[in-house]
Amino acid sequence: MQSEEVIHGNVSIKETASSELKYSPFIFVTLVLMAVALVYVWSHIRMTELEYMVAEEMSIKENLLEEQRKLNVEIATLKSPQRIESFAKHKLQMSYPEREQVIVLNNHNDVAQSSHKD
Repeated sequence: MQSEEVIHGNVSIKETASSELKYSPFIFVTLVLMAVALVYVWSHIRMTELEYMVAEEMSIKENLLEEQRKLNVEIATLKSPQRIESFAKHKLQMSYPEREQVIVLNNHNDVAQSSHKD
């Protein structure tokens, strides 16, 4: 009876070892495929995140360009000669000088005369 158990025990050990060997390549291939699938999914998720980041940055760029356009219009408005004249007349109470108040300086003739005198 003991020899019978030993024989059956040896056979079951051999069967277990052979069944482990049969599943070993299957498990290896499955693990490799799972790793490849995980890398693919991770790269797809990363690409999606980057696309969202690019879209957000483009939106920020568009907002900044719109703000720049508005500021350029405001600068043009503030630099307008009509606005400056109106501000000078009403807020600063300035007016155009009378003809008698205007003094014309002729630097070109003064320089020419002083060089002839030397």
